[in-house]
Amino acid sequence: MQEVVIGVDGGTTAVKAVAFDLHGKILATHHEAVPVQYGDNGEAEQDMNQIWEAVATCLREVASEVRDSKIVGIGLTGQGDGAWLIDEAGEPVRPAANWLDGRAAERVKQWDEDGRAAKVLEVTGTTTFGGLFPVLIEELAATQPDVVARATTHLNCKDWIRFKLTGERLTDYTEASRSFLDVRTTDGFSAELAKDLGLEEYARLLPEIHRADGKAVPLSEEAARETGIPAGTPVGVGMIDVAVTGMGLGALENGDSWLILGTTAFVGTLLPSVSERRSDLSMVLATGNGKQVLEFMAPMTGTPNLDWIRKVLGLEENSWTELEKLARMSKPGASGVVYLPYASPGGERAPFLDTNASASWAGMSLTSSTEDILRSVYEGVAFSLVECINTLQIHSDLVVSGGGFRSNLICEILADATGQTVVRQDAPEAGARGAAVLALVSAGRFDTVEEASEALRTSLETFEPDPAKYEAYKKSHEVFVKTRQALQPVWPEMRELRRNNGERSEA
Repeated sequence: MQEVVIGVDGGTTAVKAVAFDLHGKILATHHEAVPVQYGDNGEAEQDMNQIWEAVATCLREVASEVRDSKIVGIGLTGQGDGAWLIDEAGEPVRPAANWLDGRAAERVKQWDEDGRAAKVLEVTGTTTFGGLFPVLIEELAATQPDVVARATTHLNCKDWIRFKLTGERLTDYTEASRSFLDVRTTDGFSAELAKDLGLEEYARLLPEIHRADGKAVPLSEEAARETGIPAGTPVGVGMIDVAVTGMGLGALENGDSWLILGTTAFVGTLLPSVSERRSDLSMVLATGNGKQVLEFMAPMTGTPNLDWIRKVLGLEENSWTELEKLARMSKPGASGVVYLPYASPGGERAPFLDTNASASWAGMSLTSSTEDILRSVYEGVAFSLVECINTLQIHSDLVVSGGGFRSNLICEILADATGQTVVRQDAPEAGARGAAVLALVSAGRFDTVEEASEALRTSLETFEPDPAKYEAYKKSHEVFVKTRQALQPVWPEMRELRRNNGERSEA
């Protein structure tokens, strides 16, 4: 009987389940959309039960397609950050406030001013932003104290999925790094940090920490009925999505780097310890592998920018291939049109932190074409990644993954703008693949992550830089940075105008 492993990826706008054979071939895949509800004051929330129902549907559909195979394990990953609160009975006390949430923008500013942000950075290696759990829990406790009082556990997205599959409340080191984990020692949550932040009461919400490839536990009878997968099937621990992708790409050793372009973006590199980090503006995750950390920058300038311009230009009926063909009709530099891709309601967090960051175009005239405007968005998204690559001093080939990098144009612009080779995995679903790698170790099918990663590895495609285009993009990128610096002082006023407009529309 053929053996398969299933990777589950709880993304921000869609969840998916992917079945792989033990040579890395995709046998079945299914995804379900999960909406994000946005509010006028920066809220970004999701129904936790709806996410679970979508996961159960994905598993049920995939299991039906591999019904003649033996499922040897289920691996998990998902979006990170936010506040995902459940009560003693395991029911959500409120919708999850996810990583995009920007309601605590003023609180972030206050933490910067009173020194609490510096304490978070010192202990956890994380820069403070609106969607970070410590900030959000203080905000929610202040505005919804009765609701927060009912909560007994905070589980991030993949931890919530695992709870529904197994009944266990736990997390891993990568997720723990986003709250009170001391990444300098990786010995556990820092009670001292919780005290310094004035959040001692909420440290009780944090679950036990396990290694991402730690021993699997069996799928529960109840979850088996909902998913169609046999009870007792091993369920792994897993990692946060940005970290687990490295497992799927074979990036496991210190010095290995990779990029992701999805709803959010990611540029990261593995280091032997936090003492070797390259920037105070980066974030750091403990991997659970000794003192090894993943230093990364996660700009909020991902694929929503492309979805947005597609809609704004009335091109929703056009395929992405047709859009790229249209964008290629404009030359590198987009005829001087500059797009700042800071469209997230939560502002921006890398390679700079500004909760008021706003998207905009500059350099347009009556001669600017639809093609120029469209290409400028592709370039703006790529330029944001270039800044992070430079900041983290990544000089090797750029290994990329995520839905945005299915775009040949994005890959070409990134190669040309950096002068570095871009390496793309031919097969999709690197996140689910990485989750499957960890699940195979957790289930005892492989002894090490290295062995499991090698077994599931897939072929790669490369994009080589064009020296002539590199010079053109170098100039365009300089203008991109100068444009942002010029507009940044008025971002708070722009944000206030949007907020006031939202208030008027409710009246």
